[in-house]
Amino acid sequence: MSPITYRDLTALGDFADVVDLEREIWGPGYVDVVPTPILTVTVKRGGILLGAFHSERDPSTGSGSSRATSRDEASAERMIGFVYSLPGIKDGKPTQWSHMLGVLDDFRRDGVGRRLKLLQRERALAMGIDLVEWTFDPLQAMNAHLNFAKLGVVSGEYEENIYGESASPLHKGNPTDRLVAAWNIRTPHVERRIAPAGMLALRTSEVADAVPVNRTAASAEWIETIDVDLSLDARRVLIAIPIGFTDMLGRAPELAMAWRICTRAMFTTYFDRGYQAVDFLLDREARTGRYLLARA
Repeated sequence: MSPITYRDLTALGDFADVVDLEREIWGPGYVDVVPTPILTVTVKRGGILLGAFHSERDPSTGSGSSRATSRDEASAERMIGFVYSLPGIKDGKPTQWSHMLGVLDDFRRDGVGRRLKLLQRERALAMGIDLVEWTFDPLQAMNAHLNFAKLGVVSGEYEENIYGESASPLHKGNPTDRLVAAWNIRTPHVERRIAPAGMLALRTSEVADAVPVNRTAASAEWIETIDVDLSLDARRVLIAIPIGFTDMLGRAPELAMAWRICTRAMFTTYFDRGYQAVDFLLDREARTGRYLLARA
């Protein structure tokens, strides 16, 4: 595979490519795209916009071929991912709000999303920023794995249906409930997680004494919650979610809605009681993921 390159996006042509990529990633009929004028203005006033590119070389044009009369004729550079954040203020301090991270399906297993986030962190550090925040669907296990295990975010804030009804086929009418990820980019915790071996350092001892909030059982091809306890008073608790929620939205929407309502109750209850999500453990074989919550 040809190497993937990364660079800051500052030109109108780049912004137009981002808009096209938004529509490709979020699907036909998606109307909540960030348009070119907004990208232009925010980048000029402190926003961060980075793109990932895959070079698709023509195998018939070697380095010594007379047919390769220019770089453009020898290769075609295709944008395959991007990350976009805009400046914000929280508690009187400047922050970055990371509004979008998108990568084409064919490249999601290549670490492109993580690399884009790390570059975003570098840019934010250079600005003197300490905090980057964003929202993500708590039922998207792979996103949770990236955010907690590989980047080191924490979360103690749950927003119910924050974006209202979405036109994206990825949501299928399900409420847009979101966790707010807090990425404290200068902390030792984050530095440990983004180190080459950091993502493998699971909190074994802390997980061992955590008490499950919900129990799950396999039903056909899906995982269902069969019991929930909202009265636990343990130091650490675990909230389990299924893997493959996007597929569930399309094929089992009633079950997807049941998961939404159930996880909403669990997160809001324990967040209100002073817990914070501090880690996520992915179990592909069992088709589940588990959030580790600890008292803040």
